[in-house]
Amino acid sequence: MADTGTTQRIATQESLLLDYVHRLDSHKAGRRCVHVHLSSLQPYNRREHHVRIASNTFEPLVKMHEGQLFVLKNSDLFFIYKTASQSDVETSLLKLRFLFSDDPLMGDEVQAASENNAFHTYYDAEKEYPKILAIARAMVHSEQEEAAPQNEGNSKGLLQKRQEKGEPLSPRLLGRVIQSLQRADLSNMVRRQFICALIGKATPQPLFSELFISIADLRETLMPGVNLSASRWLFQHLTETLDRRVLAMLSKTNDHSITGEISVNLNISTLLSPEFIQFDDSLNAAMRGSVVVELQKVDIFADLNSFLFARDFAKERGYRICIDGLTHETMPFVNREKLGADMVKLVWHPELEETIGQKRVRRLVKDQQAARVILCRCDNDKAVTFGQSVGINMFQGRFIENLIAEETRRRDMEMARRRNQPLEPDQE
Repeated sequence: MADTGTTQRIATQESLLLDYVHRLDSHKAGRRCVHVHLSSLQPYNRREHHVRIASNTFEPLVKMHEGQLFVLKNSDLFFIYKTASQSDVETSLLKLRFLFSDDPLMGDEVQAASENNAFHTYYDAEKEYPKILAIARAMVHSEQEEAAPQNEGNSKGLLQKRQEKGEPLSPRLLGRVIQSLQRADLSNMVRRQFICALIGKATPQPLFSELFISIADLRETLMPGVNLSASRWLFQHLTETLDRRVLAMLSKTNDHSITGEISVNLNISTLLSPEFIQFDDSLNAAMRGSVVVELQKVDIFADLNSFLFARDFAKERGYRICIDGLTHETMPFVNREKLGADMVKLVWHPELEETIGQKRVRRLVKDQQAARVILCRCDNDKAVTFGQSVGINMFQGRFIENLIAEETRRRDMEMARRRNQPLEPDQE
């Protein structure tokens, strides 16, 4: 009988790379490789959509049969291509360096360099074939070592680790998740986080709230034993499906707790989808002005023409546009007015105060128009204090949510105290 575990095993990108490198041995003349070290970026720059956009940068060359791309488990890219396409490859890498310009990995040396550096490494297939083969073998060995049990004595710990990671998402499981999504009441999984005006020590005044669905909540509810992000490509399809379901839910709901002044974080392809058209048709003209569409800066600059088309559509219909995910590194490259955005979100990081400094950040905020800037991911009062010092009055984050919760508790206690207070006798 055949080994079922072996026959059902899905080939990994690492094993496919090694197989390709073996076949490359017979036609390595006129070929080069570039290893893009996305794994060296900060975690906030190597989420699923970042890796997807980075890999899509090489897609035109793949479609023209100029090269073969491998997206590895650690998020690295390995692109093997014809030497004649060197200029196109360098252009793609320049685009990636710009997209990730806010990462500490990107110094002046990396920004200007076209040869090997901390972000990417070139190899000549003809001259350095043994080195390429060794790298491919090492990647396969590393992937297998991580997946395989080490010994019987450690089986309990390995089983627990596998249970924590969950069963990898497969096409079959993805189909089950999508079927579950079609039946699930997503309103129970919707989370919201307020964007508030906060001046001085005054009580935060909610302006609108960002609606989102936690992937962890989704997994726990629909597929508790599945690692939804194990495959970046299947996960991308899942999030696109999730986007469409959220829009469908919003277009039909009468629940005021998830409507009103809201923002939804969409990718540009979703904004141009039939589901968004249906969502738009469900709103009257007045309500469209209460909806903010948040777009990631990486998505915008990955395809500027698509963004401009989507922006014109959204603005004509009355929606407001917010550019999300800006840092002090990328904000100077974003002209909010020319891009037609109503707001921008600056991500809080302690280095804004500790390294960049109040004067420089104040200038960046002023260039965007301070009243249009939201400081997000504010987890403590330090973020709010610094934001106010540079002219920002709109904030989002866990610290703001805590302030709102404290104010709600204070008001509830005050109302309870008044209800329990004995009535004074009428004075004659």
